[in-house]
Amino acid sequence: MRINFYRWNETEDAVKARLMRRAQANIDDVIRQVTPIIEDVKSRGDAALIDYVQKFDKAAITSIKATEDEFAAAETALDEDLKAAIKHCADNVRTFHAEQMKRVEKPWMVEIEPGVFAGEQVNAIDSVGLYVPRGKGAFPSALYMLAIPAVIAGVKNIAVVSPPTPEGKTDDATLYTARLCGVEDVYKVGGAQAIAALAYGTESVPKVRKVLGPGSPYVAAAKRICSDVMDPGMPAGPSEAIVLADSSADPHNTCLDILNEAEHGEDSAVLLVTHDQNLAEYVQQNLPKIIKALPEPHRTICTKVMSTPQGYGGIVLTENLEQSLHVANEYAAEHLHLKVKDAQNAAQKIHHAGEILLGEYTPSSLGNYGIGVNHVLPTGGWAHTYSCTSVWDFLKRTSVSRCTKEGFEALKTSVTTMTDYENFPAHGDVLRKRKI
Repeated sequence: MRINFYRWNETEDAVKARLMRRAQANIDDVIRQVTPIIEDVKSRGDAALIDYVQKFDKAAITSIKATEDEFAAAETALDEDLKAAIKHCADNVRTFHAEQMKRVEKPWMVEIEPGVFAGEQVNAIDSVGLYVPRGKGAFPSALYMLAIPAVIAGVKNIAVVSPPTPEGKTDDATLYTARLCGVEDVYKVGGAQAIAALAYGTESVPKVRKVLGPGSPYVAAAKRICSDVMDPGMPAGPSEAIVLADSSADPHNTCLDILNEAEHGEDSAVLLVTHDQNLAEYVQQNLPKIIKALPEPHRTICTKVMSTPQGYGGIVLTENLEQSLHVANEYAAEHLHLKVKDAQNAAQKIHHAGEILLGEYTPSSLGNYGIGVNHVLPTGGWAHTYSCTSVWDFLKRTSVSRCTKEGFEALKTSVTTMTDYENFPAHGDVLRKRKI
């Protein structure tokens, strides 16, 4: 096994572009498959959902919403150590997002000029849907990352959707986490059909204003199709990371940090970006040994990500730290782990990343689960324009303004000049002909 290796100054532009693009799936074909599912859910509601659960999840269900008995059984069945771990991590997420909420502006208004006042107020979104994926396993962490900021922001109506187990139940840890976060409504449906249900509503699943949460290409396609009736939230694709390191980084730990991201899936992307030749050579020699020691299917997944031409992983050798930082900014990774001598200072030079993890004692796993920061992050380069998930994803600003008679008169001439130029006579008349 040979780890993919790129000397950045000698790498062809086409190869650089492929690495920067990573596995951004063309979902046009998926959209064609998903469209009939959405139309069916719009038409048949719950009956369609039950049929799709049988077809895609191989589960027979008679009710779509999780019952009180199912919540109680889940809490009883769940291992106490796992419950304690969920609670510990969720408490940190709650603490972090509560601090965010303290920094949300209170209603404010300022006098722009004499008699002209303008400001803003902030309100919670009325209703949201939270998508909690399954597939390779159950992900209660995705739920507390989404539900806690939603509750703290003050969202009144929260609907959680998640594909059921083959037994037709919601995963026990997901149900436990829902109640721990203060969420009452969980629905046993996933995939494109769940997005359609949230977008249009069914007999059981309420229509919501916005849907958040990662999912498969089918979920992404459904969000795009339904975006004319609900806010699809931040684009979310395959997991990705850059480990940016120098000679101060522990070489063995660096190998572990790389595989932390690579094991997510064959479409994952993870790059070691370094200007240190010795570190690059160590990883090149030793990472294959660590990969071979992994259990399946993780061994095969990491091998494909890190050592095949189709993979989006590898080692990028740069000329210096400044070039490494430039590569990281261009890439705009979901997760950026800075393992350099002065990580705090280096972080100030990073402008585009979903999250930045500083130093040897802050591996991505801690951020993914328990530090308190949110792990629902922009992928595929969207960190150039999107932020990490926060309370702000569940809030919206509204501007508020007021003019006195003095302010009206002060603005009247300038505004009517503008309305005349832009050919809006009624806009001008509302000022010229107003009785005051």
